[in-house]
Amino acid sequence: MTVFKGGKEGALELDRQDPLAKFRERFYILAGKIYMDGNSLGLMPKTGDKYLQKVLDQWRSLGIDGWLDEENPWFYYGEKLGGMQAPLVGAEPDEVVVTGSTTVNLHNLVGTFYRPAGKRTKILADELNFPSDIYALKSQVESKGLDPERHLVLVKSRDGRIIEEEDILAAMDEDIALILLPAVYYRSGQLLDMELLSKKAGEKAIPIGFDCSHSVGAVPHRLSSWGVDFAVWCNYKYMSGGPGATAGLYVNRKHFRKASSLAGWWGCDKEKQFDMALEFKKAEGAGGWQIGTPPLLSTAPLEGSLQIFAEAGIEKIREKSLKLTDFFVFLLEEEGLTDPPYNYRVGTPREARRRGGHLAVEHDNAASITKALKERGVIPDFRPPGIIRFAPAALYSTFDEVWQVVCHLKEIIDEKEHDRHENIRNTIA
Repeated sequence: MTVFKGGKEGALELDRQDPLAKFRERFYILAGKIYMDGNSLGLMPKTGDKYLQKVLDQWRSLGIDGWLDEENPWFYYGEKLGGMQAPLVGAEPDEVVVTGSTTVNLHNLVGTFYRPAGKRTKILADELNFPSDIYALKSQVESKGLDPERHLVLVKSRDGRIIEEEDILAAMDEDIALILLPAVYYRSGQLLDMELLSKKAGEKAIPIGFDCSHSVGAVPHRLSSWGVDFAVWCNYKYMSGGPGATAGLYVNRKHFRKASSLAGWWGCDKEKQFDMALEFKKAEGAGGWQIGTPPLLSTAPLEGSLQIFAEAGIEKIREKSLKLTDFFVFLLEEEGLTDPPYNYRVGTPREARRRGGHLAVEHDNAASITKALKERGVIPDFRPPGIIRFAPAALYSTFDEVWQVVCHLKEIIDEKEHDRHENIRNTIA
């Protein structure tokens, strides 16, 4: 474990030693701001402009011929970017495709793998998952004519922060037909042991999938070797693909012959797609789970981001990410902010193997403190009931910024700045 030196000098020394420091200049850094919200919307990579402009130029100069332009054909773009993203999730290139949105992809893959029959009629999830996933699972259960109250099993949290893997394992009963879990919990930042859970699910012949929206781009994955059946994620958080960026999905190659539950013509075998036959011939790889024509302008910036990730390396990104959040916790304790009168609490697991890319700092006045932070130029986000999420992104955040944020947290309480704000969230937290 890293032994840190406190104060600003300790932060600056870590920045001088940072092998990823050079990548900060590859992003548009907000002037006068300290950006700690990369787990909600990543900052824009400067190469994002280049690839967006490239598509615009193709549209301007080629029109419809952009679909098969020799240099950068739009027709195969989702597969191309999927191949570029595959190393980040531990998959083969044809097991990943960039397509759709997270929830649409989730519906498609859950519909593919959730086949209730006999005793196996239930989906296993948990009560701390992102609400959109639960909405999707409930509607999938209802689409099979079943009652979510009986056929959607939600593992309970013991403390309201984390879900214990042993509780998930204990719920893998003979009536479970599918398991869907987050890789990292959006509130606490807890990282699940995907390898263990996938192994145990496989032993019971239960398909298991993960929503990796809060882990892709921050945590290395080994989806294929772990035996994960399917996964979905967004690309606008750590991946910095832009607001509403086209999402990604993974399907283990052993399932390539399964039928997509939401067939659409972009999932056709590319050689047959323009035959216009009424019989659907699904593409062989993960591309077979595409539905409609990709939104090119929401897809292109991701190519620039993926190039940066390839240069930096996901293992080095993970190493710095852990060091950033370790340093954050160290400073909170070193500066006495976990004691009265400050009373900040760390809600994220301390063990590296259980921690994703963001830190959940709890406080009874979290909403009003978040507003005071924003007045000071610090951009985190708030999640109920009382969590300030800080996501220092390894590619563009600095240790000095972490030091400054801790100073702001202290001064807000010292100056009672939070008392000027209502302790309730804004419409968008």
